[in-house]
Amino acid sequence: MPDYKILIVEDDAAIAQTEKDHLEKWNFTVYCAKNFKEIVSETAKFSPDLILLDVKLPYYNGFYWCSEIRKFSKVPIIFVSSADDDMNIVMAMDMGGDDFISKPFALSVLTAKINALLRRSYSFKGQMNLLEHNGLRLNLSDAEVFYENKSAKLSRNEFKILQILMENAGEMVSRDTIMIQLWESESFIDDNTLTVNVARIRKKLNDIGAADYITTKKGIGYFV
Repeated sequence: MPDYKILIVEDDAAIAQTEKDHLEKWNFTVYCAKNFKEIVSETAKFSPDLILLDVKLPYYNGFYWCSEIRKFSKVPIIFVSSADDDMNIVMAMDMGGDDFISKPFALSVLTAKINALLRRSYSFKGQMNLLEHNGLRLNLSDAEVFYENKSAKLSRNEFKILQILMENAGEMVSRDTIMIQLWESESFIDDNTLTVNVARIRKKLNDIGAADYITTKKGIGYFV
Protein backbone atom coordinates (compact mmCIF):
# COMPACT_ATOMS: atom_id res chain seq x y z
CA MET A 1 0.00 0.00 0.00
CA PRO A 2 1.28 3.55 -0.74
CA ASP A 3 2.68 5.72 2.04
CA TYR A 4 -0.55 7.40 3.11
CA LYS A 5 -0.73 10.33 5.53
CA ILE A 6 -3.03 10.11 8.55
CA LEU A 7 -4.11 12.98 10.79
CA ILE A 8 -5.13 12.01 14.33
CA VAL A 9 -7.47 14.46 16.07
CA GLU A 10 -7.60 13.08 19.60
CA ASP A 11 -7.62 15.08 22.84
CA ASP A 12 -6.06 12.28 24.93
CA ALA A 13 -2.34 12.58 24.18
CA ALA A 14 -1.59 9.03 25.38
CA ILE A 15 -4.21 7.49 23.08
CA ALA A 16 -3.04 9.64 20.16
CA GLN A 17 0.58 8.58 20.69
CA THR A 18 -0.38 4.90 20.93
CA GLU A 19 -2.29 5.12 17.66
CA LYS A 20 0.58 7.03 16.04
CA ASP A 21 3.23 4.51 17.13
CA HIS A 22 1.14 1.60 15.87
CA LEU A 23 0.28 3.13 12.50
CA GLU A 24 3.85 4.17 11.82
CA LYS A 25 4.81 0.48 12.04
CA TRP A 26 2.49 0.01 9.05
CA ASN A 27 4.41 2.69 7.12
CA PHE A 28 1.79 5.40 7.52
CA THR A 29 2.97 8.98 7.95
CA VAL A 30 1.11 10.18 11.05
CA TYR A 31 0.59 13.61 12.58
CA CYS A 32 -1.29 14.29 15.82
CA ALA A 33 -3.24 17.56 15.84
CA LYS A 34 -2.02 20.02 18.46
CA ASN A 35 -4.07 23.18 17.94
CA PHE A 36 -7.65 22.18 18.71
CA LYS A 37 -8.91 25.68 17.91
CA GLU A 38 -7.66 25.37 14.32
CA ILE A 39 -8.34 21.83 13.10
CA VAL A 40 -9.12 23.07 9.58
CA SER A 41 -5.72 24.79 9.43
CA GLU A 42 -4.03 21.67 10.80
CA THR A 43 -5.77 19.67 8.09
CA ALA A 44 -4.80 22.10 5.34
CA LYS A 45 -1.13 22.18 6.39
CA PHE A 46 -0.70 18.40 6.76
CA SER A 47 -2.91 17.48 3.78
CA PRO A 48 -3.82 14.01 5.09
CA ASP A 49 -5.19 11.09 3.10
CA LEU A 50 -7.37 10.04 6.07
CA ILE A 51 -8.44 11.59 9.38
CA LEU A 52 -9.11 9.82 12.68
CA LEU A 53 -11.48 12.18 14.50
CA ASP A 54 -12.72 11.95 18.08
CA VAL A 55 -16.16 13.33 18.94
CA LYS A 56 -15.25 14.90 22.29
CA LEU A 57 -12.66 17.64 21.74
CA PRO A 58 -11.79 21.00 23.33
CA TYR A 59 -13.53 24.13 21.99
CA TYR A 60 -15.58 22.43 19.22
CA ASN A 61 -16.61 18.78 18.91
CA GLY A 62 -15.71 16.39 16.11
CA PHE A 63 -19.08 16.83 14.39
CA TYR A 64 -18.34 20.54 13.92
CA TRP A 65 -14.86 19.95 12.52
CA CYS A 66 -16.09 17.21 10.20
CA SER A 67 -18.68 19.56 8.68
CA GLU A 68 -16.04 22.31 8.31
CA ILE A 69 -13.58 19.96 6.58
CA ARG A 70 -16.33 18.75 4.25
CA LYS A 71 -16.68 22.29 2.89
CA PHE A 72 -13.40 21.86 1.00
CA SER A 73 -12.31 18.23 1.08
CA LYS A 74 -13.53 14.67 0.47
CA VAL A 75 -10.74 13.22 2.62
CA PRO A 76 -11.97 10.00 4.33
CA ILE A 77 -12.88 10.56 7.99
CA ILE A 78 -13.21 7.85 10.62
CA PHE A 79 -14.82 8.87 13.89
CA VAL A 80 -13.17 7.23 16.90
CA SER A 81 -15.15 7.69 20.10
CA SER A 82 -16.49 6.15 23.29
CA ALA A 83 -19.71 8.09 22.63
CA ASP A 84 -21.01 5.22 20.55
CA ASP A 85 -24.77 5.39 21.06
CA ASP A 86 -26.96 5.32 17.95
CA MET A 87 -27.53 9.08 17.97
CA ASN A 88 -23.80 9.89 17.86
CA ILE A 89 -23.11 7.32 15.15
CA VAL A 90 -25.93 8.69 12.99
CA MET A 91 -24.73 12.26 13.63
CA ALA A 92 -21.19 11.30 12.62
CA MET A 93 -22.41 9.92 9.30
CA ASP A 94 -24.76 12.87 8.71
CA MET A 95 -21.89 15.34 9.22
CA GLY A 96 -19.83 13.60 6.54
CA GLY A 97 -18.01 10.81 8.36
CA ASP A 98 -17.19 7.62 6.48
CA ASP A 99 -16.91 5.15 9.37
CA PHE A 100 -17.17 4.91 13.17
CA ILE A 101 -14.99 2.94 15.59
CA SER A 102 -16.08 2.57 19.21
CA LYS A 103 -13.56 2.94 22.04
CA PRO A 104 -12.00 0.84 23.39
CA PHE A 105 -10.84 -1.02 20.28
CA ALA A 106 -8.08 -3.36 19.20
CA LEU A 107 -5.33 -1.65 17.18
CA SER A 108 -5.62 -4.45 14.62
CA VAL A 109 -9.26 -3.46 14.04
CA LEU A 110 -8.23 0.18 13.61
CA THR A 111 -5.63 -0.79 11.01
CA ALA A 112 -8.09 -3.00 9.13
CA LYS A 113 -10.72 -0.23 9.05
CA ILE A 114 -8.17 2.31 7.80
CA ASN A 115 -6.86 0.02 5.06
CA ALA A 116 -10.38 -0.84 3.90
CA LEU A 117 -11.46 2.81 3.73
CA LEU A 118 -8.30 3.83 1.89
CA ARG A 119 -8.87 1.11 -0.70
CA ARG A 120 -12.46 2.28 -1.22
CA SER A 121 -11.61 5.96 -1.36
CA TYR A 122 -8.55 6.50 -3.45
CA SER A 123 -8.99 7.17 -7.07
CA PHE A 124 -7.51 10.51 -5.97
CA LYS A 125 -4.48 11.01 -3.72
CA GLY A 126 -4.70 13.77 -1.15
CA GLN A 127 -6.37 16.36 -3.33
CA MET A 128 -7.31 18.96 -0.75
CA ASN A 129 -8.13 21.65 -3.37
CA LEU A 130 -7.46 24.27 -0.73
CA LEU A 131 -5.19 27.23 -0.13
CA GLU A 132 -4.88 28.49 3.46
CA HIS A 133 -3.06 31.54 4.84
CA ASN A 134 -3.58 33.50 8.05
CA GLY A 135 -6.93 31.85 8.73
CA LEU A 136 -8.33 32.50 5.26
CA ARG A 137 -9.17 29.41 3.18
CA LEU A 138 -9.74 29.41 -0.58
CA ASN A 139 -11.55 26.43 -2.08
CA LEU A 140 -9.99 25.88 -5.50
CA SER A 141 -12.86 23.65 -6.61
CA ASP A 142 -15.68 26.19 -6.47
CA ALA A 143 -14.10 29.66 -6.00
CA GLU A 144 -15.44 30.06 -2.46
CA VAL A 145 -13.46 31.77 0.29
CA PHE A 146 -13.88 31.00 4.01
CA TYR A 147 -12.91 32.88 7.15
CA GLU A 148 -13.89 31.52 10.55
CA ASN A 149 -17.59 30.60 10.17
CA LYS A 150 -18.39 32.80 7.17
CA SER A 151 -17.88 32.40 3.43
CA ALA A 152 -18.22 34.31 0.16
CA LYS A 153 -18.40 33.34 -3.50
CA LEU A 154 -15.89 34.94 -5.87
CA SER A 155 -16.17 35.78 -9.55
CA ARG A 156 -13.73 34.18 -11.97
CA ASN A 157 -11.31 37.13 -11.94
CA GLU A 158 -11.64 37.69 -8.19
CA PHE A 159 -10.86 34.03 -7.59
CA LYS A 160 -7.79 34.03 -9.85
CA ILE A 161 -6.39 37.21 -8.27
CA LEU A 162 -6.80 35.90 -4.71
CA GLN A 163 -5.34 32.53 -5.74
CA ILE A 164 -2.24 34.23 -7.17
CA LEU A 165 -1.77 36.30 -4.01
CA MET A 166 -2.23 33.30 -1.67
CA GLU A 167 0.12 31.13 -3.71
CA ASN A 168 2.73 33.85 -3.17
CA ALA A 169 1.83 34.61 0.46
CA GLY A 170 4.35 36.86 2.17
CA GLU A 171 5.73 38.16 -1.13
CA MET A 172 4.87 41.26 -3.12
CA VAL A 173 3.10 40.39 -6.39
CA SER A 174 3.30 43.17 -8.97
CA ARG A 175 0.21 44.37 -10.83
CA ASP A 176 1.91 43.43 -14.10
CA THR A 177 2.50 39.86 -12.89
CA ILE A 178 -1.16 39.44 -11.94
CA MET A 179 -2.40 40.82 -15.25
CA ILE A 180 -0.01 38.64 -17.26
CA GLN A 181 -1.14 35.50 -15.41
CA LEU A 182 -4.79 36.39 -15.93
CA TRP A 183 -4.24 37.04 -19.64
CA GLU A 184 -2.50 33.67 -19.95
CA SER A 185 -5.58 32.00 -18.43
CA GLU A 186 -7.81 33.89 -20.90
CA SER A 187 -9.24 36.10 -18.15
CA PHE A 188 -8.75 39.31 -20.15
CA ILE A 189 -8.06 42.12 -17.72
CA ASP A 190 -6.53 45.59 -17.88
CA ASP A 191 -5.12 47.89 -15.21
CA ASN A 192 -8.44 49.49 -14.31
CA THR A 193 -10.23 46.13 -14.20
CA LEU A 194 -7.58 44.82 -11.81
CA THR A 195 -8.14 47.74 -9.44
CA VAL A 196 -11.92 47.20 -9.51
CA ASN A 197 -11.57 43.45 -8.88
CA VAL A 198 -9.19 43.92 -5.94
CA ALA A 199 -11.66 46.41 -4.43
CA ARG A 200 -14.45 43.83 -4.80
CA ILE A 201 -12.33 41.12 -3.20
CA ARG A 202 -11.56 43.44 -0.28
CA LYS A 203 -15.27 44.13 0.25
CA LYS A 204 -16.15 40.44 0.24
CA LEU A 205 -13.31 39.64 2.65
CA ASN A 206 -14.40 42.51 4.90
CA ASP A 207 -17.97 41.15 4.88
CA ILE A 208 -16.78 37.78 6.22
CA GLY A 209 -14.52 39.33 8.88
CA ALA A 210 -11.15 39.29 7.08
CA ALA A 211 -10.66 43.05 6.81
CA ASP A 212 -7.23 44.35 5.72
CA TYR A 213 -6.20 40.90 4.47
CA ILE A 214 -4.75 42.32 1.22
CA THR A 215 -2.04 44.99 1.54
CA THR A 216 -1.34 47.42 -1.30
CA LYS A 217 2.08 48.77 -2.23
CA LYS A 218 0.92 51.84 -4.14
CA GLY A 219 1.82 51.74 -7.80
CA ILE A 220 3.62 48.39 -7.45
CA GLY A 221 1.32 45.56 -6.40
CA TYR A 222 -0.24 43.57 -3.56
CA PHE A 223 0.62 41.01 -0.94
CA VAL A 224 -1.13 38.88 1.70
